[in-house]
Amino acid sequence: MLLAVPNVSEGRDRAILDAIGAAFGPGLVHASADPDHHRSVFTVRGEPGALAEAVLDGVRAAVERIDLTHHEGAHPRVGAVDVAPIVYLDPAQRGAAIAEALVLADRLAAELGLPVFLYGALAGGRTRAQLRKGGPAELQRRMQAGELQPDAGPNGLHPTAGAVLVAARPPLAAFNVELAAPATLDTARDIAARIREGGSDGLPGVRALGLELTRAHTIQVSTNIEDLTTTTPGDVARAVQRYATVTAAELVAPAPRDAFESFPAEIPLRGAPLLD
Repeated sequence: MLLAVPNVSEGRDRAILDAIGAAFGPGLVHASADPDHHRSVFTVRGEPGALAEAVLDGVRAAVERIDLTHHEGAHPRVGAVDVAPIVYLDPAQRGAAIAEALVLADRLAAELGLPVFLYGALAGGRTRAQLRKGGPAELQRRMQAGELQPDAGPNGLHPTAGAVLVAARPPLAAFNVELAAPATLDTARDIAARIREGGSDGLPGVRALGLELTRAHTIQVSTNIEDLTTTTPGDVARAVQRYATVTAAELVAPAPRDAFESFPAEIPLRGAPLLD
């Protein structure tokens, strides 16, 4: 069994999200939406050979309903379906996940006309941040200038749906930490710069952004922990606590339960379920 975790650039219109969720079919196991990020994360389970089909159906529904040219939100993005990774829970499934991701990339390009960029291990370690830098307009410029070519699909953005990023990877934790007043957006950005990989207090495998969620009246350090064998959500929470008071944390998509064994008991944790 494999998972797919498509991230969709819509977090406010419930009718659109319900239609996309239904299109993913019976394998949909979790969905979360955030209106400030203006982004939703779906988790879909399926067998190798069938999962790509389910993801394709959901992406098609998103492309039909989301116009990225009118999108605004706190989270960086380059597509109506911004990323669509295939996740293997067991290292023995890595080959199956790679095959499924490559099939998905080809079908997204051929059947929906989307430019597809691989990231992570399928692209020599290239990151999402490198592809998203500057947003859709910069990605389009880089393609037109010959600086960057999609791994599948047209050499230009879809007029309303942009591009999609595809990978095969082990589980990660998409994990947000909320800060108490008087923390500001600058506080969150400074903390994110310190704790992300390469920062002064950098944690291995951590990507981090500082965000202000105006609808939720929340200052947030938003992270992806990409290597749960070296860094846990507890490590991230304690690193943030060195610089600000943490009021709560949120798990955006299901993650392995054992990664949370050392999570600080005093920090309320909400959101997606944990995987056994």
